[in-house]
Amino acid sequence: MTPAEAAQAANERRKIELDVSGAEWQNAAGDEQGVQIAFVDGYIAMRNGAEPDGPALIFTPAEWRAFVLGARDGEFDPRNQ
Repeated sequence: MTPAEAAQAANERRKIELDVSGAEWQNAAGDEQGVQIAFVDGYIAMRNGAEPDGPALIFTPAEWRAFVLGARDGEFDPRNQ
């Protein structure tokens, strides 16, 4: 993601008021207390399954793609730091 794309995504995210109350949350098999995601109105919401009434992080599709690709590449692995 270029700096301009990141800035545009950040501006879009600031404008989002997404109602996730009716979302269908997905989690890894057998891990209902872990991270959950939901696809709502073209955005991706992520929350802590152990606190389902807590806040959700909202990602644009571009942000989500960057996150998933970074995770696949080991970007967030502490052994690569």
